[in-house]
Amino acid sequence: MYRRKAKFFRLVLGNIVICATVAALLFVTVTAGEAKVDTKSGQPFYAGKSDTKVSLMINVYWGTDYIGPMLDILDRYNAKTTFFVGGSWVAGNPDTLKQISDRGHEIGNHGYYHKDHAKIDRAYNKKEISSAHDAVKDVLGTDMNLFAPPSGAFGANTLAVAEELGYRTVMWTRDTIDWRDHDPALILKRAVRDLKGGDLILMHPTDCTLKALESILKAVADKGLTVAPVSETLEADVV
Repeated sequence: MYRRKAKFFRLVLGNIVICATVAALLFVTVTAGEAKVDTKSGQPFYAGKSDTKVSLMINVYWGTDYIGPMLDILDRYNAKTTFFVGGSWVAGNPDTLKQISDRGHEIGNHGYYHKDHAKIDRAYNKKEISSAHDAVKDVLGTDMNLFAPPSGAFGANTLAVAEELGYRTVMWTRDTIDWRDHDPALILKRAVRDLKGGDLILMHPTDCTLKALESILKAVADKGLTVAPVSETLEADVV
């Protein structure tokens, strides 16, 4: 009787050990397959902490002809902001990039070929971001640290790679949708309606954005706010 119980106990214990071993192996296999994806890395910013500053996020892959006039208007209002540039655009427009930087504006990374970063793997995410970084550094000699995913598309790999490369991933608070709706009044409304400190306003160099820009800057000032680079708007005001 005692031997039967001991044998039964050893059998049960053996099965438990086997099950535990299989479970451990499965865990290692699954986590190894997911090791390239870090879902907790570098969460994106949709707004800043400043109570007094807002930013115009000007994303650039095209619209080069409108950038000079936009810079003139920004100069008149002593407004400095951030241009997120595509690497392929930089390759064809180095002088315009220098002009943006020389006039005191911050330069951010917008990827190289305007890819959907949510659909590309970790290696391709890294190539897109680092290639754009290198393109800007070759022209300006400076390192960027803000990344705006093209079309706002990102995945866990994007966030992990951006953080690994020393970037903060930036989205937006309000979208003018100026690439689609060519209406200066509508662009103005989307940019400044219920505007508050910390807002990040997405726009592009288009004809209608150029026409709306001065009104946007006036509205920002009327609300007692200041246009500033994204890196400044992300931070809390110093009291």
